[in-house]
Amino acid sequence: MSSVDQATQEKILEARTLRGRPPTQRMVPYRSVRHLLENRASESPDKVYLIHYDADGNREEFTYGEFNAKVNQTVHLLKDLGVQRGDRIATIGYNHSDLVFIYFAAWKLGVAVAPQNVAEDDSRIAFILRNSEAVVVFAREEYLERTQILVSNTEGDPGANNIREIIQIEGTPHDEYRHMHNSLANYPTTLDFEDETTLEDESLLVYTSGTTGTPKGVVLLQYNMLVDAYAISAWQGITGNQRLMCVLPIHHVNGTIVTLITPMFVGGSTVLNRAYSPRHFWERLVRERVHIVSVVPTLLKFSIEYAEEQTAAGKSKFGDDITAEDLSHFRHIVCGAGTLAVGLATRFEELFEIPILHGYGLSESTCYSCFLPIDLDWQTHRHWMKDYGYPSIGCQITSNQMAIFSADGSGQQLGPGERGEICIQGHNIMKYYFKRPDANTETFKFGWFRSGDEGFYEEDEQGRHFLFITGRIKELINRGGVKFSPLDIEEVLLEIPGVKVGLAIGFENDYYGEEIGAYIVLEEGAAVSVEAILTYCREHMTFEKSPKAVVFGTDIPVTSTGKYQRLKLHDLFTEWKSTQFRK
Repeated sequence: MSSVDQATQEKILEARTLRGRPPTQRMVPYRSVRHLLENRASESPDKVYLIHYDADGNREEFTYGEFNAKVNQTVHLLKDLGVQRGDRIATIGYNHSDLVFIYFAAWKLGVAVAPQNVAEDDSRIAFILRNSEAVVVFAREEYLERTQILVSNTEGDPGANNIREIIQIEGTPHDEYRHMHNSLANYPTTLDFEDETTLEDESLLVYTSGTTGTPKGVVLLQYNMLVDAYAISAWQGITGNQRLMCVLPIHHVNGTIVTLITPMFVGGSTVLNRAYSPRHFWERLVRERVHIVSVVPTLLKFSIEYAEEQTAAGKSKFGDDITAEDLSHFRHIVCGAGTLAVGLATRFEELFEIPILHGYGLSESTCYSCFLPIDLDWQTHRHWMKDYGYPSIGCQITSNQMAIFSADGSGQQLGPGERGEICIQGHNIMKYYFKRPDANTETFKFGWFRSGDEGFYEEDEQGRHFLFITGRIKELINRGGVKFSPLDIEEVLLEIPGVKVGLAIGFENDYYGEEIGAYIVLEEGAAVSVEAILTYCREHMTFEKSPKAVVFGTDIPVTSTGKYQRLKLHDLFTEWKSTQFRK
């Protein structure tokens, strides 16, 4: 652990220990990802693992046997490129079967993958390519020129001279790049070397999507992925006869762990989409007999809008004459990774009569750390989704434990109803932040992983702790020493007719340090005045908590998983820096 001093190593080990059980006492029966995949290919070679729809709607499927053969060919390609166990590779692409082959080939070889989000700006991707120390980058044809520029040394830009070669994924071959598909045909579909990889091999190097500061590289192990998949499948009762669907980007842990690793862990199947499409969403759930799909709150909103459009046109809310009976096999929607408002959750569940299994987790805890229980009756489910001002993120899953600690970092654990920092301890906690000793020391200072998220918990009759998230601690608005959660204010903003998105923004103010602004995106055709918004807020909140200024816009800064990036909107309120707002 070159990034970590001895004292911090001990704190990280403590954070990765679950009720006295160190991570070396495994909770999964597999020795490695290779062991898992080859077991599946041997036991169920003809069972479909991966179904893939490309951007044009073309469908392809791979059985476990076929998938394993493609992965093996990709392993040979990696070895031919000089990639060795312990190395890292990068990818610049989007959801596609090719990317899945690359991921699993890397893991079979004991190589970590640093996936890139193509929607990020060039400076961030260039930093990650350098920082990750990746030796090879796989790029889709449309990103080749961009990748070459990012890798090359130019005046004033160090590039990423650690990248030895750029490999083209798909498309018309370019002479200057080795072509992945043309190369694969030359390799055998079996491996001729023993499996030396272990659960301690690094598997993913994913970078946090914070709005300020240098991105932090989260190092995950093969064990992290498999133990979280085990806990996710156990909590939700996912078995080998079930099918999941992926509409989220697989450069993020949600898409990778929930809908690639978890189905393989149980011997099930997955349907990989290029991206979410409201027109194809319900149709593919029906056609492919999907049982569970993982989404973010933004996609719930898109689904509601699509249903309203279909209904207004006299069609089924699901589109394509799909009925609720057609979806009788479908179990639930998994939702996390972004802020879920009570109003949005209520509207979705009432409109579609499909339960949302709300959950929570971070890249640093591999993926999910808690979910609502699946055995709740409808009335109890609605209670935990509606009655506390926030939808509950549920109870801790078996791979970790969770608690609320004082937000000052003192290590004081809090009780029911007390707001503090959500902290996690268990086998799904990352290895560490890559080359960030400062972040490691602060994050693990009292032997738990500190999430940076504010929350609280309440107990039910069985003594289970139902957790709630109230916002990022750094996004709390500190007005004259009194702290307000943006989520509390946003629940009120979303009640205003005509408001599509309402974000509470803390902006610099000479009188109170920070004041509260509202960034508003209106529904199409809606006309709502600044005065109407301010008046509504002051009728439903105290003056101190209410927004004092309103900015209308159309662009909403979000991460690739739909999390609002409020800090990017601060500068829109600079004209009110010197304004003293009075009742």
